[in-house]
Amino acid sequence: MPGTLDWGDTDNIAILLANDFPDIDPLGASLAQLREWITGLDQFGGNPQGGNEAQLEDVRMAWHEKYNERNWDAGPNPPFYY
Repeated sequence: MPGTLDWGDTDNIAILLANDFPDIDPLGASLAQLREWITGLDQFGGNPQGGNEAQLEDVRMAWHEKYNERNWDAGPNPPFYY
């Protein structure tokens, strides 16, 4: 199903990015880099110049959530949530 995702498919994009870049904490990536990774996904079919800052931030936070889930048991100091 190449080319089926668009900017509004936040969770699906986040899952794909988490799978493709498992060691990257998305909070450390620039929005330009994030846009490049999203538009580089085989499944992404949206306008590469589309996607506003809010949509990019939504993807970043969804990806960060996946990143935290995967790394919860990875180290001696797992993330702590209040």
